[in-house]
Amino acid sequence: MDLRPLKVRVNLEDSTQQVSMKKGPGMKRRRCNSSLSDLTPRFMALLRSSPEGVLDLNKAAETLGIPKRRLYDVTNVLSGIKLVEKKSRSHIQWIGPDLNELEIRPKQRQLETELLDLSAKEASLDELIKDCSQQWNELLADREKKRLAYVSYDDIHSLDIFREQTVVAVKSPPDTSLDLLIPLEGSVSLNMKSTTGPIDVYVCEMAEDLSSNEISDGVGSSSSESTQPEHPHPEKEEDPPEQSEELIEVKTNGM
Repeated sequence: MDLRPLKVRVNLEDSTQQVSMKKGPGMKRRRCNSSLSDLTPRFMALLRSSPEGVLDLNKAAETLGIPKRRLYDVTNVLSGIKLVEKKSRSHIQWIGPDLNELEIRPKQRQLETELLDLSAKEASLDELIKDCSQQWNELLADREKKRLAYVSYDDIHSLDIFREQTVVAVKSPPDTSLDLLIPLEGSVSLNMKSTTGPIDVYVCEMAEDLSSNEISDGVGSSSSESTQPEHPHPEKEEDPPEQSEELIEVKTNGM
């Protein structure tokens, strides 16, 4: 009778130990680490780095630290959608699209989207340029408006945007070409060329105390070396139209 309680106590201890071994935290963590969502990207990384897309499943299972049967869950899915094929008992080969292209495609789609956006903006700018050209041609076709196609110093001086700015006025004959060179740091360069006459360049002083009489005579100094004299010699025959080319460079503080 004295031994019976002791026997029961031993059986209870053994039973308790068996239950604790079945619910150990280590096995639960292992199932979590080998989930398909975690396993698939790691498996694809191995497959991408394997020569010719051939992968040894034994080595893959060892590298990933999981049972080989867990890899079959991934390979069976890939095989079902015709992305891998079985080469031997423990080897598979990738037969789908180039794995490197799969990484490039999202970037390619992003670039294509940006290109479409830029093309739309370019088309909008082309439409604005076309509209401006049409308005300009209509303005030149109107004789009354063409007679008034000039600006005075007062017009320039009245614009607040030119306050404390260097304003350069250019007087050039028709058909003068103008090229805006690629801006450099701190400067903007314009290249003007004329084959029908001289190009006169004036620097407009934006001081408040200048009178419009000074402007009517050509305010500022001309940087053109090809300006014709005011009183040509009467005995000299008329010269052919003079060619002129000017390079204007303006230093800016905001660039």
